[in-house]
Amino acid sequence: MSDPWTVQDAKAHLSEVLRRARRGEPQRIGLQDGCVVVSEREWATRSGQQLGTWLVDGAPRGEALPESPRASRRADPFADDAS
Repeated sequence: MSDPWTVQDAKAHLSEVLRRARRGEPQRIGLQDGCVVVSEREWATRSGQQLGTWLVDGAPRGEALPESPRASRRADPFADDAS
C-alpha cells in the first residue's frame, strides 16, 4: 500500500485517490486510525457480500420507536349514511 494520505490531501485530490483505488491500489487516508479506500469490485471479491448488505448489517441500531395508531380519525367518505 502506498504512503497514507492526510485527510486534507485526500479531499483535495479525491479524483486521484479514487483512480488509484480503481486500479487496484488500496488508498489509506488518515495518519492515526486510518481508513482504506478500495474499489467496489475489490471489496466484493474480498468480503464475499454486497456493499449494500454490509452497510445495512453494520448500521447502528437505536431503541425501537413506538408505532402510531393506524386508525383514522376521519369519517369514511364512502360509508352508507342511509341508516
